[in-house]
Amino acid sequence: MIFCIDCGNTRIKWGAYNGQKWLAQGAVAHTNVAELTNLTDTWQPTAVCLASVAGSPVTQSIRDALIAWQALISDVKTSAGAAGVFNGYENPAQLGVDRWLAMIGARGISPAACLVVMAGTATTIDTLAANGHFLGGLILPGLDLMRQSLARDTAALPLANGEHKAFPRNTHDAIISGCIEAQLGAIERAFRQIAGEPNATCLISGGNAEFLASQLTIPHRRVENLVLEGLARYSMT
Repeated sequence: MIFCIDCGNTRIKWGAYNGQKWLAQGAVAHTNVAELTNLTDTWQPTAVCLASVAGSPVTQSIRDALIAWQALISDVKTSAGAAGVFNGYENPAQLGVDRWLAMIGARGISPAACLVVMAGTATTIDTLAANGHFLGGLILPGLDLMRQSLARDTAALPLANGEHKAFPRNTHDAIISGCIEAQLGAIERAFRQIAGEPNATCLISGGNAEFLASQLTIPHRRVENLVLEGLARYSMT
């Protein structure tokens, strides 16, 4: 059994994978990292795959919590190619490991041209060709960062708590609607590049995926924990 850990900017997701299916998945906030210690009493993995974009202090805190598994833990890094995905970044090592693994996970779900969207603290929009080549991608602030930046960096705008409306008529709704439309617009414009490919689709994951997916007008599928899916696929190669 392989234990997969995806440490993002705000949460640590984990999953126990037996080579065919997930036995369990869960998540904790960075502030609750000590709770991971309980997992070592429940599971007996043969290997632990760790992917982190949260920086050294948080990554080390995960290792400290999982000290009983220390000899089993391997850090997954971005490479030039793995599991049928080929890294097209100018400097392959600079591609975030979360984006890399999300594309590996997407490749296991769809063999067609695919837009891979991770909608979390940041929103990443990456294009994967049908032959497995990563063509390039976009990074933009996530929904919460967008509304927070307007409240922080303008004199008159609030930290919005409005609703998504087609025709907003108050400032809170205008900010929320603007942030959402910016996310949707970026995703749908990126999809135009592959829209003519056979069975092209968009796979979307992350904390804001459910809401954004409900508003998309392109072929799409919401996937839980796409980075974990990539870790599982990576671990089997």
